[in-house]
Amino acid sequence: MTQPETHPEPIEVSPRPAERSAIGAGIKIVAVFAVLATALGLLIFNSDAGDAFVYSKLVHEVVADPAQFKDRELRVEGDLKQGSIQFREDPCEWRFVIKKENREMPVRFPQCIVPDTFKDGMGIVVTVQGKVQNDGSFLANQVIPRCPSKYEMKQREQNGEKMPHSAPGQNGYPASPTRMPLEG
Repeated sequence: MTQPETHPEPIEVSPRPAERSAIGAGIKIVAVFAVLATALGLLIFNSDAGDAFVYSKLVHEVVADPAQFKDRELRVEGDLKQGSIQFREDPCEWRFVIKKENREMPVRFPQCIVPDTFKDGMGIVVTVQGKVQNDGSFLANQVIPRCPSKYEMKQREQNGEKMPHSAPGQNGYPASPTRMPLEG
C-alpha cells in the first residue's frame, strides 16, 4: 500500500536571536557615538577650549582691514607703545596702544588687574584677545605681555639698558601709569 504524499506545512522562520542582537548592537554603537560627538561639541564651543579656534594676527594686518575681523574673537600681537598706558579706577579700565610696522591700534581693557609684567618703558610685546570695535579700536578681554627672554635681556644689558623688572620708579621706568579722568 502506498502512503499518500504529505507536504509539510511551511513554518514561518524568524531571525535567529544572534542576528537580532547584532542589529541591535549596531544601532546602540551608532547612538553612543552620536551622544559622545554631541557632548564633545558642546564642551569645545561652551568652554575655554574654544580659544584654540581664535584667529591670531599682527597689528598691521588688522589695522589694514578691520572690517574683515569685525564681530570675531581675535588675538592681536604688537609692541606696546611707550608712554601709552592709561588707567582709570572707576569704572576700572586700562587703555594703551600696540603697534607694528608703523601701524597703531588703541586698546581698551575694562578690568582692574593686568599682569605684573605689563609696564611701560620695558619694550615688551603684548598679545590682546577680544574684538575689533566699529571705530577701529580693540576691546580686549585678555592682556598677555611677553617679556624679553634671558638672552635678549643679556643683550640689552650689554647695550647699557637697565633691567626692566626693577622696583617701580627706579632705572627710569615710570612708577605708575597715567591716570585717566573720571567720566561722569
